[in-house]
Amino acid sequence: MKKYSLLVIAFLFSVGMMAQDRGSVVLDLHGSYTFSNNVNFDYGHLKIGDGFTYGAGFEFFPQKNSSIELKYLRLDTSMDIDVPNNIAGYNDKNGNGAFNYILIGGNHYFDSGSNAVPYLGGGLGMAITEGPYGGSDTNFAWELKGGVKIKTHSSVSVSLQANLISTWAAAGTDTYWGYWGPYAVQDYAVSYQFGLGAVIGFNLK
Repeated sequence: MKKYSLLVIAFLFSVGMMAQDRGSVVLDLHGSYTFSNNVNFDYGHLKIGDGFTYGAGFEFFPQKNSSIELKYLRLDTSMDIDVPNNIAGYNDKNGNGAFNYILIGGNHYFDSGSNAVPYLGGGLGMAITEGPYGGSDTNFAWELKGGVKIKTHSSVSVSLQANLISTWAAAGTDTYWGYWGPYAVQDYAVSYQFGLGAVIGFNLK
């Protein structure tokens, strides 16, 4: 078994390159560990637990070093809502939920001819949040990411990356006083989810 594992590792990380060419389409399989974070809102805060984010997407290369990307990611995690003293009639809620991300964006690869290529990327889209007790809510989301793509002699590549996904959800309004009197401004609850993981790419063309 160890011999087969060593052969697979040697295959994936062998020195040499098969660069994506202009017009290439790459199928990406995503997997990463996402850290927990806290989201504050007017009447309390929400703790989003850590978990494994997974998904898939496609990259199209209109240029050799730049891609357009469409992907779907999912994070299953715990959600603990803490509302001190049941303010405004809200109660604490604890349970499991999920985030479903649909993002479109792109990557730029700083290819200098080596088999390890640094890249930066990002995307915009939506996060469909599934609550602990059913129901869902759709909100705006964005992503920033960076990493290193390791190319091989084959059509398979491995990317090691860090990413940050932020979700913005409407959470009531704040009232301010201006020259013409009071006016309401939309307030948002914002999450920032940081992850470390890998992407396995299969060059389809």
